[in-house]
Amino acid sequence: MQTLLGAAMLVCGATLALAQGVPGLHFIENWDLDGDGKVTLAEAQERRGDVFTTFDADEDGALSAEEYVFFDEARANDMGAGPGNRTLQRAEAGMALSFNDTDGDGRVSREEFLANTAGWIARIDTNQDGVVTTGDFSPRG
Repeated sequence: MQTLLGAAMLVCGATLALAQGVPGLHFIENWDLDGDGKVTLAEAQERRGDVFTTFDADEDGALSAEEYVFFDEARANDMGAGPGNRTLQRAEAGMALSFNDTDGDGRVSREEFLANTAGWIARIDTNQDGVVTTGDFSPRG
C-alpha cells in the first residue's frame, strides 16, 4: 500500500502546489524528469509508464477494474480537498478509466494507457505550446 501512495505523488499532484500558492507546481515537480520546468510528451510518456507499472499489481499488462480502484484512491489522496482548478481537473480526468479504456472492455492495457498520453498532455497544455508548465495551471486554465 505504501508503494501505491508513493505512486500517487506521481499521478496528478496538486495539493502541495496550491498550498504553496503556485497551482500546478507539484505536478511539474513530479512529471518534469529533467528539471527544466516543462513537462514534455516524452517525459509524460515515461512517467505514465512508471505509474502503470506501479498499479498493475498482477503484472498482466492491464489495469483491471479492481486495480483501477486503488489507482483512483491514490489519486484522490494526492489531490486532497483543495480548491478546484480547471487544468487540474482536466489532468485528473485524463487519468480516469473512462478516458483510458479506449476499446471499452473495462480494462486499460499498457498500450491504451501510453497511447492516451498525447491526448492527456493536450488537455493540460492550455496555451497549446506543446509542453506543460505552471503557466498552464493559472486561473484562466
